Amino acid sequence: MGKRVYVIAGEASGDLHGANLIRELLVAHPEIQVRAWGGDRMAEAGAEVVKHIRDLAFMGFAEVVVNLRTILSNLAWCKRDILAFDPHLVVLIDYPGFNLRIAEFAKRSGIPVAYYISPQVWAWKKGRVKRIARDVDHMFVILPFEQEWYARHGMDVEFVGHPLLDAIQREGAHPLVPLPGMDGRPVIALLPGSRRQEISRILPVMLDAVRQVHDHQVFVAAAPSVPDTVYGPLLQGSEAVLVRGLTYDLLRHARAALVTSGTATLETALFGTPLAVCYSGGALNVWLARRLVDLRYISLVNLMMDREVVREMIQGDLTPKKLHHELMRILNDGPEREAMLSDLEELRKRAGGAGASRTVAEGLWKILEQRSESA
Repeated sequence: MGKRVYVIAGEASGDLHGANLIRELLVAHPEIQVRAWGGDRMAEAGAEVVKHIRDLAFMGFAEVVVNLRTILSNLAWCKRDILAFDPHLVVLIDYPGFNLRIAEFAKRSGIPVAYYISPQVWAWKKGRVKRIARDVDHMFVILPFEQEWYARHGMDVEFVGHPLLDAIQREGAHPLVPLPGMDGRPVIALLPGSRRQEISRILPVMLDAVRQVHDHQVFVAAAPSVPDTVYGPLLQGSEAVLVRGLTYDLLRHARAALVTSGTATLETALFGTPLAVCYSGGALNVWLARRLVDLRYISLVNLMMDREVVREMIQGDLTPKKLHHELMRILNDGPEREAMLSDLEELRKRAGGAGASRTVAEGLWKILEQRSESA
């Protein structure tokens, strides 16, 4: 009888990494049954997706409070579904507010717990490391400094490299084709985020910043779960072209990019595309974050390099004028652009080699085998 694995990802990036992990796991062990919370990518990889990420992504402190009843209902449903499926292993991917509660439940229910892509406890809520040590049996981390951080807190975790390198390597194997509507000018990429609130807040600033850049063509990357109707009103009066499902192609074409803070900043950097990082949140969310988060930077690019490689345009700094100035700095040939290109190459080396998905898949299979032997 095949092994059963229950995987939970709650956001677009988790869907991407979960899909690559599931694909590697099923290539080596096609008999495994995978039931999951995730998105279209995880479903295409072979998982039975029972709850879609479009219903799970709540952004910021305030939105979590507003949607608390839905979140609690999802938690209760998930616990019942796990017990009904009776998995040999629960695999949690990022999404810590939800997944740490599931880790506690699974551990209490006698189900081994593997966590892939650590909660950013090194940034805030450091006390949660005690819960992780108690409830998580195996932790696979993707940032080089995380292994040392956990070691200082008495946990032995495995650094596997960043899974984005797997996705980027797979993308690089495909020939680069023109984007729909390309007219031959160099390309500027706008990645305004994956949630409606941040897109509505940040995309207008990005569009204002590029309005006078007529010698480049501007493309906007649509988020998978956000419909065109959200972008339409924002793009009125702009020459920018919306593309869907082609973000990696866009980044391969782009000479520079403006990117909303999140996983996309690291994706852009690993493609070697110079970028500026944008963030603008609700006043309450930002006020709380500044008091709770113990970090010098908000972007993974700067955190991994431990210095400012990319400019972070946050709240009051995120104006069309300032963003336009930063774009010109990284778009035009010169020492500043060359320095960033060199730094992005160094970042890629620090991220580790490709193969994270396969390494984690092999680690999960070992856990499953060990459980079979001890049963």
